[in-house]
Amino acid sequence: MKDPIKVVVTGAAGRIANNILPRICHGDAFGSNQPVILSLLDITPALPVLKGIVMELEDCCFPLITSIETSDDPKVALKDADFALMLASYPFRPGMERVDLLIKNKAIFKQQGIALDTVAKKTVKVLVVGNPANTNCLVLSEHAPSIPKENFCALTRLDHNRAVSLLAARAGCTVRDIDGPVCIFGNHSSTMAVYAHSATVKGKKIQDVVEKDFFSREFEPLVQVRGGAIIKAKGTPSVFSAAAAIIDCIHDWMVGSEGRIVSMAVASSGKYGIPEGVFFSVPCKCEDGKYEVVDLDIDPSYKEEFEAKLQKSYQELISEAKLAEIY
Repeated sequence: MKDPIKVVVTGAAGRIANNILPRICHGDAFGSNQPVILSLLDITPALPVLKGIVMELEDCCFPLITSIETSDDPKVALKDADFALMLASYPFRPGMERVDLLIKNKAIFKQQGIALDTVAKKTVKVLVVGNPANTNCLVLSEHAPSIPKENFCALTRLDHNRAVSLLAARAGCTVRDIDGPVCIFGNHSSTMAVYAHSATVKGKKIQDVVEKDFFSREFEPLVQVRGGAIIKAKGTPSVFSAAAAIIDCIHDWMVGSEGRIVSMAVASSGKYGIPEGVFFSVPCKCEDGKYEVVDLDIDPSYKEEFEAKLQKSYQELISEAKLAEIY
């Protein structure tokens, strides 16, 4: 067994957290030999709910849990944090525009960023889930300047998992049969670019397995609007698929992706023509709590169109950053 790490979950009384917490406690996120001090943060009215959640987790008798703390104060919950999972954000409501969501969430992530900078360990890793995730992550990191930018990540693993699953369904195979990179680039929005042109199915090029029109015209839009389609079908946003993607992202980042390429929205560094200053989803490989951005050889027949899509997503992120008063 390793020494315990302190894991903070914000929005801990919410539906996604309810799907995540047992898996964290079971070792699915940080490994089966990693003890955890769990710190649950939510707003004051949710504290009674947190008390009930703690009782349930205690009743599960998870051997990896050292202790469980609850709070409505970010500076208390985030003190000495090793990992912070930022689920809490102002929710999208009917009639709202994306700009409204940005403005509402700016205050939340500014406060949490200041708390991180003040009380968390300088080695803390931070995964932002609350939307708009890329720009919320930027706001958070800007207000926690003493923590390295590479320690922050916004979630695009759900889009990644959706892309792999949709490809497998169309190819008539399992997700295990999809090989080669399937990656999400850019913003977690309708401007994201989905790259799968170099993927294979049981050794065959993906273009030879799925029909041309699906791959060139239908596939990317299906991934882009999948979240909305789920809301339309069930009346509520993705919950357990989002929770699964969060666990996947944490596990691969902290434990390792075992050579697999995964999608992570990380601080841009100039790769793929994207200047520094935004959090941009790119292909990564992970090992021992660190990620490395992978330089893919983009299919030459698609490269010009692909680069134009990346720039479109980048410009959207710059616009969001300006609305959040970062630039």
